[in-house]
Amino acid sequence: MRGEDHQQSHVFSYLSPEDRVRPDHPLRAIREMVDGVLSQLSRSFDSMYAKVGRPSIAPEKLLRAQLLQMLYSIRSERLLMEEMDYNLLFRWFVGLNADDPVWDATVFTKNRDRLLQADVAKEFLAVVVAQAGAKGLTSDEHFTVDGTLLEAWASQKSYQAREGKQPPPPDDPGNPTVNFRAGSGARIRRMRRRPIPRPRWRARARARKSKLSYSGNLLVENRNGLIVNAEVFVANGTARPARLF
Repeated sequence: MRGEDHQQSHVFSYLSPEDRVRPDHPLRAIREMVDGVLSQLSRSFDSMYAKVGRPSIAPEKLLRAQLLQMLYSIRSERLLMEEMDYNLLFRWFVGLNADDPVWDATVFTKNRDRLLQADVAKEFLAVVVAQAGAKGLTSDEHFTVDGTLLEAWASQKSYQAREGKQPPPPDDPGNPTVNFRAGSGARIRRMRRRPIPRPRWRARARARKSKLSYSGNLLVENRNGLIVNAEVFVANGTARPARLF
């Protein structure tokens, strides 16, 4: 069941989070734009949730929190929840009152995955690009595609051999060491990684260290420097241009 996006200004406090954020803060303009986008996505949110059951985290709050994580380069959901617990600026942007409890990091991640599986992130970017186009901030003349490797949050020790042979006794049962350089190249290629199947070993250059990575592309409109499309795919050693909406 979809949670309600109720927001209250004053609850048992002399100052609300709204009063604590200065009028010229950059997040105010971003919040206004984000709220306009989320209002257009309300019907999509309704189709994702059941009509009955226990209310979940409001999808509007999920997306605002996810946007904060990207803007401030917070490396994990657990750290994001910690920041939201004591940061009034983050609470105001997401829509939480000063005394509202923050969500458990695992619950936040599970609800966030539901939005990603429904391609809400792509719809969000599409509406933002449409808003920029309506205000004359984009053109269809000059574009640049920029690609890079995105390091995956995956452990190298999650690799296991496909042969099914019994490994030697681990030096640390809780976190055993994996020897990636033992055996021939064929054996290394027969290694499999679990539980995340998509990242691959790639390096930015021949002299660089290989890391578990994804491949990401950004399509940038050159006149105003705005990102109009983004795509992340398997790092297969080749690049391809991102598709326009």
